[in-house]
Amino acid sequence: MKYIYKTQGTCSTHIELDVEGNVVKEVAFWGGCNGNLQGISRLVTGMSVPEVIEKLEGVRCGSRSTSCPDQLCRALHEMGF
Repeated sequence: MKYIYKTQGTCSTHIELDVEGNVVKEVAFWGGCNGNLQGISRLVTGMSVPEVIEKLEGVRCGSRSTSCPDQLCRALHEMGF
């Protein structure tokens, strides 16, 4: 299932996701810290959705209450996971 999520409270503006079954197939962030977000995308590709959520949910960026990894988890929840 392909999905585009509009982020809130981060430098990135959107997250483009492709999830098949329970596995993350592809993640692309629009905007934000390019190198870090490419790294996150590569690390979560092939992981199960529950594992991604377990590892990344609640991560904060500085004094912000969220981060790009946390927004990825919110997108997965919005997709029904």
